[in-house]
Parts: sequence; structure tokens; C-alpha cells
Amino acid sequence: MEQKWTNIEYIESKENRKYKLLKKLSQKKYRDLNNIFIAEGEKFIKECKTASHCIIQKSKFDYFEKKYNLDNFIKITILNDKLFSEISSQENSQGILFIHSKNTISLDEIKGDIVILDYVQDPGNIGTIIRTLVALNYENLILTKGSCDVYTPKAVRASMGSIFKLNIIYATYDEIKEFIEKNSYISFATNLAKNSIEYTNCKLNKDKNAYIFGNEGGGVSKTLLDFCNYNVIIPISDKVNSLNVSVATAVFLYKMRELEKWKRNLINLYDIYNKKISLF
Repeated sequence: MEQKWTNIEYIESKENRKYKLLKKLSQKKYRDLNNIFIAEGEKFIKECKTASHCIIQKSKFDYFEKKYNLDNFIKITILNDKLFSEISSQENSQGILFIHSKNTISLDEIKGDIVILDYVQDPGNIGTIIRTLVALNYENLILTKGSCDVYTPKAVRASMGSIFKLNIIYATYDEIKEFIEKNSYISFATNLAKNSIEYTNCKLNKDKNAYIFGNEGGGVSKTLLDFCNYNVIIPISDKVNSLNVSVATAVFLYKMRELEKWKRNLINLYDIYNKKISLF
């Protein structure tokens, strides 16, 4: 390993103060306290463009130095293999992780459609939903207080880098209600009720729709349902009771994008028709 780097720190002792902080980042309270989280894996080198700090396993440094331009990182920390294994969340780690700042956008800064997850607990589901939102060009995710932490290693890993491309906010029920009413959003909650409509019949508002999905066991809370405009269902076979929340979210939001496209096409056809009529 050539000594050409001026921004590298080598850590060999578990008593090192920075190493102790890295270990603590496996706990939510320390991620919140320091407003940072860990993204682990080689795939995050390209996805995690705003990360300033890179942590590399000592025996893997030569590989990453030759394959990638590490000059983009303000700081690089090299841990001996034993110390790295103690902070890694993966059984077969690729030997690299990144320290990234958490998203700090406020609810008042949000514009456009929003997706709300109500007390969803499974980090794998959260990460998959985040990936789906980015794939379908949604920009805003709101989670109710008490939902799973999106910055857990499993959720970050399941998002496949999409966590860096989304506005993510935790809010109380009261804050969500106030935001929706203040900004004239139409809200749709996936919920089986007497007045539920099929998701293909949703009448959407332009860029001001709130889509609400409940947790894996209890669904959307009564508090959110009480001020929601529409209860919506996804018709499924009677051979199963329900869909996994990440699957339901993907199916529902894909259909919303189809409905938006259909509406735009209809408006365009209407405009073309009127222009032709005006020529006569």
C-alpha cells in the first residue's frame, strides 16, 4: 500500500474514539444523535455521491484503490480486518462502507405527491418500498412516528441506493393531518371498508395526492382513516388474505402512474380535437 494519501487515517485499536462511534451507529439513538448512518457495500460507491467519509477494510484497500477514484472522499479510514468485521452488518462483507448524513428536509418543504407509511416495522419492507418509490419517480416519503428507522443497515441495503434519492420525513399524526389539509391534498388509504373503492377508480389531484399504507399486521390506523378522503382496495383472489405491504405499495403506485398517464393522454386528445374544430 503506497503512502501517497494525505486524507487517510489508520485505526488499529478498539479503544480509538472514532472506532467506538462507528460501532455505536448500529443503534438508532446514536444515528439520531449524530445525524449520520452507515451504507455498506461496493454498490454505494457510485450511489453515495455525497458521502464524505469512506471506511475500508485493510486487506481490501488495494482492490478499491485500483478500481475506483477514491480522491472524491474527503476522508478515508482504514480499519484492520478484525475491527472492520465488528462494525460490518454483513456476513460476507465486501470490505467498504460509507458514512452519510441523514436527510434533513422538513415537512413544509415538501412539494408534489406523498407516500405515507403508517407504523411499518420491517426494515426489508421499508427498503423495498423506498426503491419502488424512486423507480416510479415519487420523491416524498413520510413515516409516522414509531415506524421502523429507514437508516437501519437492512433497510439501507434493501433500498439499493435509492435512499439517497428520496425526501424522507418522520411526522406525527397531527403534523400529517395539518399538512394534508393546509395544502389541499386528496388522501387515499388502502383499507377494506364498506365505502372502499377499487384502486382503478381513484380520481387524482394534480401533484397533490397522499397515498397511505398501513403496517404489516394492523393496517392503517383509525387516526389516519378518520381524516382520509377515500378508502381504497386492491382486488385480489380469495385464495389469499392480503398482500405484503411492499408488494401492495408497488402495485398501487404503479397503477396511479398509469392513471396519471391516461389522464394526460386524454387531455392531449381533447386539446388536439378542439384545435381541429377551430380550423373549420
